[in-house]
Amino acid sequence: MRPFRIDIPQADLDDLHRRLAATRWPDELRGQGWSRGVPVGHLRDLVEHWRTRFRWREVEARLNLLPQFTTEIDGTLIHFLHVRSLEPDAVPLVLTHGWPSSFLEFLDVIGPLTDPAAHGGDPADAFHLVIPSLPGYAFSDPPAEPGWDTVRVARAWAELMRRLGYDRYVAQGGDWGSAISLHLGLVDPDHVAAVHTSMLVTFPPEDPELLASLDEADRRRLAFAAAFEQDGAGWRLLQSTRPQTPAYALTDSPAGQLAWMAEKFVEWSDPAAGLPDGIDRDLLLATASIYWLTASAWSSAQIYYESNRTREAFLRTWGGPWPLRMPVGVAAFPADVVRPIRAFAERILPTLEHWSEFERGGHFPALEQPVSFVDDLRRFVRRHRAPRPLDRAAPGGTVAARVAEIWREVLGVTEEQDGQTFFDLDGQSISAVRITALIKDRLGIEVDIADLFEDPDLAGFVRLVTARSTRPAA
Repeated sequence: MRPFRIDIPQADLDDLHRRLAATRWPDELRGQGWSRGVPVGHLRDLVEHWRTRFRWREVEARLNLLPQFTTEIDGTLIHFLHVRSLEPDAVPLVLTHGWPSSFLEFLDVIGPLTDPAAHGGDPADAFHLVIPSLPGYAFSDPPAEPGWDTVRVARAWAELMRRLGYDRYVAQGGDWGSAISLHLGLVDPDHVAAVHTSMLVTFPPEDPELLASLDEADRRRLAFAAAFEQDGAGWRLLQSTRPQTPAYALTDSPAGQLAWMAEKFVEWSDPAAGLPDGIDRDLLLATASIYWLTASAWSSAQIYYESNRTREAFLRTWGGPWPLRMPVGVAAFPADVVRPIRAFAERILPTLEHWSEFERGGHFPALEQPVSFVDDLRRFVRRHRAPRPLDRAAPGGTVAARVAEIWREVLGVTEEQDGQTFFDLDGQSISAVRITALIKDRLGIEVDIADLFEDPDLAGFVRLVTARSTRPAA
């Protein structure tokens, strides 16, 4: 592994500015908005900002403050960030981006994830971060041979984590990062502790009864998927079948490269944010600059051809089933162009344990909603950290068993049924305070009351329900 610094030759930046100034503009039908693609006026404004106001050297300097490395895996040089937390019990986490994104997608969450205390969080939620660039993206080399599909990338990530010395780690991703993270759980099950995805594809099953049982919200999700496949999937079909052909135009024209990407950032982001470019304009242009300066229009599309070229390959890449051994968490954002249906997800993910739906956010949640992204990831991983606080040995048995005893003492057993213990939780808020205080006093462990309800190991000893509704705790 070798340290890496970004150092774009000035001649390349001068050439970029020259090409932007010499853009040959097409005409357009007036009054059509975005229905036929990026409006000329919008792109002119973006190009002028890129040429006259955007400062690549400032971006480069910021990126070079982060620890970057390269290493050759399976014949391809892989670029990655490796940002270690100062917290001794931080959990290793590999974050994987997609298209038309890059490792820049995670810039705003690096601090909160590696140093939660400095961002108002709990130090116990810290992560060591590994953020690779996909083969053919950014500063990773293009694949030297065919065959780099999502499974092969997942195997490369498993090898990367092994070389970094991480025996147990969590995988997270959206877009291509979603499929790669799920495949990573399949190819490296002894080392992947959990998988979290911010984009899950759920194809409708051939089950008329299940389809008939969907509520109105899920029916809208199905209708959206059908409309998107008809009107929004052109880029995917082109890059999955003829990735080389558009590469000539995109590699010759920075305005063309920008338009190809900007359309997706606008269409796939949450319009409620009120950003005309979907995301921060300078971050969009930083991403476009990386694609342009590395001439990766052609190489970034190769994973489409390898993974999506036929309908069978497309279904195999995205549709599962995913017979994973480790727990899976899903974060669903309302303006994403992939809108999962939980009833379908439960059929293809037998270890689905965590499901969150948000009120804001789209396809790029780490960019659009970094606080929600970080909070959801923390909540999911918290219960699967190793060593986990509730798994430590304690006098009289495991901590989970001792916590169960404290529950009995404070609340009293009201019923036992089928080997499970049920409690009367009247006055729950008062009792919760008392219970957590007792746990801290007797076991020396600080426990959030929500963890007692959610922790699966504890639930193996006691099942907590309210006497009023008999609804099992999550």
